Amino acid sequence: MVNKKLMMLVAASLVLAVLAHGFFLQAWTEGRYMVGHNDGLQQMVTFKKLLYHQYTSGNFFYNYGFGLGGGTYSQLSFYFSTSIVFLLSTGVTFLLEWLGVVSAVDIVYWAESAVFISILRLAAILVLTTLVFRYMKIPWLPAFLGSAVYGLSVIYFRHATYWEFFADAMLWLPFLVLGVEKIIREGRAGWFIFAVAVTMIDNFYFAYINLIFIGVYFLFRLFHRLDQQEVSVVEQVRLFVTAGLIGAGISAVSFVPAVYSFLNNYRPDYRFPVGIVDFSDNILFTSRIIVLPAIFLLLLCLIPLYKRPHFRLFASLSVLFVLLHFSPLAASAFNGFSAPQYRWEYLLSFTVGGVVAVGLQYLGEVSKTSIMIASLLVISLYLSVLVIDQHLSFFSLPGLTVLIFMVVIVLMTACVVWIGKRSCFYMLYGASLVFLLVFSNAIQYVISEMTGVRSVSQEFLHSEKYNGKEQRELLAEIYERDSNPFYRIDWRVGYWNNTPIVQNFNGMSVYSSILNKELLFFYLYDLQVDMGRESVSRYSTLGSRANLYSLLQGKYMMRKKEDTAKVPYGFEKVAATENYVMYENTNLLPFVRTTDTVFSKEALREANVLEKEHAMLEGVVVEDGSFSEKPTEAPNLIDNTSMKTTGAEYEHGYLKVKDKEGGIDMIVEDFDGEAGDYYLRFHLESLAERQGFAVKVNGYRTTRKHNQSIYKTYIDDLVIRVPKSEKISIRVPEGEYLLKEFALYEEDYTVLDKAKRHADDGAQVKWEGNNLVIQYDNPGGEKWMVLPIPYERGWQVKVNGEEQKMEKVNYAFLGFPIEPGNNKIQLMYLPPFFKASMAVTFVSTLLALLLVRRKANNKHHLINYVRIYH
Repeated sequence: MVNKKLMMLVAASLVLAVLAHGFFLQAWTEGRYMVGHNDGLQQMVTFKKLLYHQYTSGNFFYNYGFGLGGGTYSQLSFYFSTSIVFLLSTGVTFLLEWLGVVSAVDIVYWAESAVFISILRLAAILVLTTLVFRYMKIPWLPAFLGSAVYGLSVIYFRHATYWEFFADAMLWLPFLVLGVEKIIREGRAGWFIFAVAVTMIDNFYFAYINLIFIGVYFLFRLFHRLDQQEVSVVEQVRLFVTAGLIGAGISAVSFVPAVYSFLNNYRPDYRFPVGIVDFSDNILFTSRIIVLPAIFLLLLCLIPLYKRPHFRLFASLSVLFVLLHFSPLAASAFNGFSAPQYRWEYLLSFTVGGVVAVGLQYLGEVSKTSIMIASLLVISLYLSVLVIDQHLSFFSLPGLTVLIFMVVIVLMTACVVWIGKRSCFYMLYGASLVFLLVFSNAIQYVISEMTGVRSVSQEFLHSEKYNGKEQRELLAEIYERDSNPFYRIDWRVGYWNNTPIVQNFNGMSVYSSILNKELLFFYLYDLQVDMGRESVSRYSTLGSRANLYSLLQGKYMMRKKEDTAKVPYGFEKVAATENYVMYENTNLLPFVRTTDTVFSKEALREANVLEKEHAMLEGVVVEDGSFSEKPTEAPNLIDNTSMKTTGAEYEHGYLKVKDKEGGIDMIVEDFDGEAGDYYLRFHLESLAERQGFAVKVNGYRTTRKHNQSIYKTYIDDLVIRVPKSEKISIRVPEGEYLLKEFALYEEDYTVLDKAKRHADDGAQVKWEGNNLVIQYDNPGGEKWMVLPIPYERGWQVKVNGEEQKMEKVNYAFLGFPIEPGNNKIQLMYLPPFFKASMAVTFVSTLLALLLVRRKANNKHHLINYVRIYH
């Protein structure tokens, strides 16, 4: 009987999940996908593609093609590297590929499969939540409807479409509740250990949110006794803490590297005040985050239900989370006390589902008077909110639709109480499910039509705006002529920073919420490299600075034919199509560089960025402050210039642009006309509160975010490289700006030319997965080896079998001492603290087995004792 009911539950959940995705299934038949246009295409499907090919090739930890190179196990832990749903998807996909059912596992495959993965995930959420409610002694139909309220919520479809892995957190929440209930009712900790472990393995960010919830749930549960056989409070607390620590220990192999990556990321502090309350969101009609169903509000107003402790538990939690929804401060707390982010409201959806499940169970006990009062309260509430919300009309589609369904639910609930027939219950359940289905598909329509999801289609994924045929053909031409695995191509489509992942090449850009802070500091502070776009979660290109391209394996650059302003010195055209040109760097330096000239980062503290580049070309910059070498100087030429305004006024550092576009022209006196570049440095801030803007310097264009943006870097010192010219023009849109602290440096590339002439390309390099082997003969007795691999914790190096300390050199890259003569160098990357965290996982797993087994034995002995006694 149990198996039959379970099979019926699985079937019903699958059917409901399919119907709930009706809109996106219809879109799928038309070649449109359940993927967000921004992060969905830039991160979700691209990181799945990257990790799938990495994992199925046996490489689990590091990828040279992730930006300038990075530990994907830790840095992509926020996304999919340890996501259980993704790992299961990978296993199924690998099997399908092996069987020949799937021909290519690419971006299109992951976009096409998104809706089906979502259906299966939602079906699993419905099954698990229903079983948890059943464990709490709620009948099947109310339990199933309560799970539907949880699963078919606004936030599920919002998360599953825009940030797919967000929705995975909804899977583990019921497990955690089950784990707590098992501890309280049976004194058994196994499920809670499992739930904590799987939550923390899957995603450290949502583990934080889920564990806050389960702590609150446990505290509320202490004051709501739901079963006569519950264990003592002291034993509950002991098991809760013990099991939680063991579960956390099991997750260490995933959780510790993930948290390290989060701490090793860099985000500027959130600089705006966080409000305590904000009641602007309409959670009855139009909220983009949570819309409370009418059945929930009706049940919440039925006073007799509060006699039931189950109902009081879920009702009190729901009221708490509704209040927290209107608090930006709470949203900040759930986001690690950073910018307010409303990602946690699936917790509210769960407690609302609990209210519905429990309330329907006891609806037959409610008096007619109570239902009349509750109905009047709910109708009054909806009408009041409709009147108060000035952005919503009574006759608008959201207004009428929600009101109609509210009236239907109120009438059917009243029928249940007044008539009391089983058929009335079934009609109420049916109407509630229909409402949830209509609402979930309406959510998908809004998501698709209002936020650009509709444009994510098979046609777009093969267009020149994302992954065009002409672009791929030009890249393929380079692959055929150059088989070196280490060179990089500077190319991205528009602002799609993860184009290198999409188009399968080693690039120079990446977009991810978690990145290596050493690289971010390199771009933002140490070398002040302009990325073409201000961002806290991206890095891209090298600001057209030839020295950096030569140092970091930037061998090729692909640009549209008309876009020549950003082509660096020394790059020559080598291939072209109708609309695109490929340039090659004629001054590329070897992947492995050696030197005995050492500069100190401390000694270069006051050096300008061009002098820092010279130091990296002439030797190596180390963290050790005992070296005092000076690089080739680059004097400031700003005193040899004069300024005049165009379409603007400039006085005491303040620029007021009156025309549509205007600014300053800087005239270089005694201009020599020789080849080379200028590096122009200046400080620029917009004085407007919300005016993002573009800055143009002699055709070079970069953009800056407005002053209220939560993604602003607040780094307003810019360094722009432009080809040498007698006139340097700075142009910004109409508005008022702070423009000051000018400096001008000239680069004639003699240092780069010298470095190229003296470069030794004799090293033999073999890189497989996270292991790198270098054979190098060092007859000149060079002291240091430098690699264009970003420094991050986890790299280990042995030189001729002896372990050496891995150093951070050139501000953000790997370097280490070498020996005279032959050097066999072995580098290996493991995620930070991987071995130690693996040991903790192993020990914690043993402790979990011992604890669960002891509890099982104790229960077995107790059963035997009872049998003997009787």
